[in-house]
Amino acid sequence: MRPLTVTDVRAMKAAGRRIAAVTAYDFPSARLADAAGVDLILVGDSLGTAVQGHATTLPVTLDQMIYHTAMVARAGTRALVVGDMPFMSYQPSPEAALANAGRFLSEGGAAAVKLEGGHPAAVERIHALVESGIPVMGHVGLTPQSVHAMGGYRVQGRAEGDAGRIVAEARAIEQAGAFALILEGIPEKLAKQVTEAVAIPTVGIGAGVHCDGQILVWHDLLGLGEGHTPKFVKPYAHLSRSIRRALKAYARDVAEGNFPGPDHTYH
Repeated sequence: MRPLTVTDVRAMKAAGRRIAAVTAYDFPSARLADAAGVDLILVGDSLGTAVQGHATTLPVTLDQMIYHTAMVARAGTRALVVGDMPFMSYQPSPEAALANAGRFLSEGGAAAVKLEGGHPAAVERIHALVESGIPVMGHVGLTPQSVHAMGGYRVQGRAEGDAGRIVAEARAIEQAGAFALILEGIPEKLAKQVTEAVAIPTVGIGAGVHCDGQILVWHDLLGLGEGHTPKFVKPYAHLSRSIRRALKAYARDVAEGNFPGPDHTYH
């Protein structure tokens, strides 16, 4: 089956087909997600918090993102692979955005990139990339790269003025040429309003059921985390428990001399 394209993903909204997306970071994860029928794999800068152990996504570098995007792309998935542009890879100028986004396609093997924000500078970057033939996914609401400006990871758009701004940003991103839009950490009613206001598909994370699709981080979806689980996350497994049991059993077998046994030894 041929890989999905940005045109396919964009057409899913008109066809009434919901988009199942995950954020993943490596080859085996991408293969599993693809085999399960996931439509879009975002190689997210949430790498910083989910894999690297940082408190925010800000320390993640461009080289790290391209490295992980290439792992996912090598899985040869049907799913559309989108590379997430990290902090300061597009903010300085349209020229920097173009050069760095190009690396995601040429070195990382991605089919598109994602960048955060709907303010005029971000919209300018999106337009420049799209005009140069690089597909872009937008992102509004809770934008993790702006964590300090937002005063922490807080639900956005609860105030009437903020809600209006988010709708306006979504429309501006669509007009700039983005093929889809992440809605993160906003009230369900606002997400519905944004979804109805734009012709491109919206993909929600902590934005309720009215979006055109949903995305969850790999580690959250599979219950691999050990700390707090955000309200919007539904763990579909609790693999951290199974992994911990397996490791304890292995350590016990080694300590007691039960592994390797005859079945695991060359004779």
